[in-house]
Amino acid sequence: MKISFYRRLLKALIFLMSSFYIVNAQRATDSSRVRLLSNENWWAGVVRDGNLMPFGSGSAYSVNMWANNKGNQIQPLLLSDKGRVIWSDSPIKFSINENIIKVESFGSPIEISQANGKSNLKDAFKYASFKYFPPSGKIPDILLFTKPQYNTWIELMYDQNQKDILEYAENIVSNGFPPGVIMIDDNWQEDYGKWEFHKGRFSEPKAMVNSLHAMGFKVMLWVCPFISPDSDIYRELKTKKYLIQETTGDNNPLIVRWWNGASAVLDFTNPGAVEWFKEQLHTLSNTYGIDGFKFDAGDSYFYKGPLLSYKEVTPNYHTLTFQQFGLEYPLNEYRASWKMGGQPLAQRLHDKDHNWEDLQILIPQMLLQGIIGYPFNAPDMIGGGQFGSFLNLDAVDQELIVRSTQVHALMPMMQFSVAPWRVLDEEHLKAVKTAVGVREHYMPVILDLVEKAAKNGDPIVRLMEYEFPDAGFEEIKDQFMLGSDILVAPVLKKGASSRKVMFPKGEWIWKGKNYKGGTTTEVTVGLDDLPVFRRK
Repeated sequence: MKISFYRRLLKALIFLMSSFYIVNAQRATDSSRVRLLSNENWWAGVVRDGNLMPFGSGSAYSVNMWANNKGNQIQPLLLSDKGRVIWSDSPIKFSINENIIKVESFGSPIEISQANGKSNLKDAFKYASFKYFPPSGKIPDILLFTKPQYNTWIELMYDQNQKDILEYAENIVSNGFPPGVIMIDDNWQEDYGKWEFHKGRFSEPKAMVNSLHAMGFKVMLWVCPFISPDSDIYRELKTKKYLIQETTGDNNPLIVRWWNGASAVLDFTNPGAVEWFKEQLHTLSNTYGIDGFKFDAGDSYFYKGPLLSYKEVTPNYHTLTFQQFGLEYPLNEYRASWKMGGQPLAQRLHDKDHNWEDLQILIPQMLLQGIIGYPFNAPDMIGGGQFGSFLNLDAVDQELIVRSTQVHALMPMMQFSVAPWRVLDEEHLKAVKTAVGVREHYMPVILDLVEKAAKNGDPIVRLMEYEFPDAGFEEIKDQFMLGSDILVAPVLKKGASSRKVMFPKGEWIWKGKNYKGGTTTEVTVGLDDLPVFRRK
């Protein structure tokens, strides 16, 4: 009975200790109040809400970054167009209301700085980039930029298989699209955590990869940090204590619910778990010739606990530990990131729906990624990443796919998933190919900006306010700059035959016609038009 009593007491102590850590970690250790200056605007490191920014006089917004990345990249950062910077090395909670920014930090001090120079948004970014997330000098695999990417998700969904993947790749080439990176998405594997090709769907995976390589593709595989709890891998990793645990003291792995069910989670604060996962990736590379990986999930909200891990860290830090694997593979993709600014990781936007509203938030979210240190970025899949939208061809908006392709065309990366030749008629397919051709034309510019971003951290695609401060562009969210001299103004509204373009000072040229700067002009657009204005 004494043994039973002490065992129960030990369990209670372990639970209290772990709970104490969780509660303490969420307790603010520093706080500050910042009053907005006259006509000051702020951008915050929350990519999912980039379309709500900037925040200025009269804005009301709040977010708690603790265990909350909102399904996309975050940084504990705020930047203003008056050159001010707010940062903390730890997760922050902040609100903007009645011209006051209230900031709390959960661990590290809050740093409030004023950039030197002209004190605008670019100055603030340059200051923050140099001090908090300096560029590494490296880039992700160049093929992610030079050619379109192709993801098998929309076409195959959960039926990833050798025959249809090869057919998808063959159709890409036969329909006149250039081969690039092909991403084999979720359910190619035996089970979550059992990273082997499913034998029933892949009879000769090595031969499949060889065929894809011969066609000019590089091959990526979808992976995640989850482990199916009824698998032999789960039992092995449980024994080795490589899984995050509950706080009950019974050494039971924590089971979290995610979009594909309920799973255990690898503990990447444990060196043993890190080496185990690395071994899985290396085996896939060495055995089958896999070139890289799409690292999905890892969101901080899966780690909000209470939980026990090898090292006591914040939920946000658990997200960060998943990023280390992408640094070993130049061919990578992430959606959830924490404090990885300046690193050579390809960052994708959160899944978008097949509608015009979601098309219209691509630009501000992409532009926000750039000023919080994530220049190597991609919108979601062209036309949206929700497969249900493409099950019924009558529900597919062909014009939307064309306009979505045009938005992607001059972003750092562009990614197809739904097969354009399957869902589009001849006219709309031609317009999509025209947009891919526009990208080819501007590829030297894009590659130059990619190389520079690796060295100086500058965004590749940029807010108008970033390039033209104090000129009334702070609220412009439907056009952007590719570098300093190319203005891109995609069509974002259904049925539009024209759109307004706000020109900075100077002279701008499109299709041989000059446009005077410092004006707002209505330009005529056809279905296959992507307005791209070069500074004269």
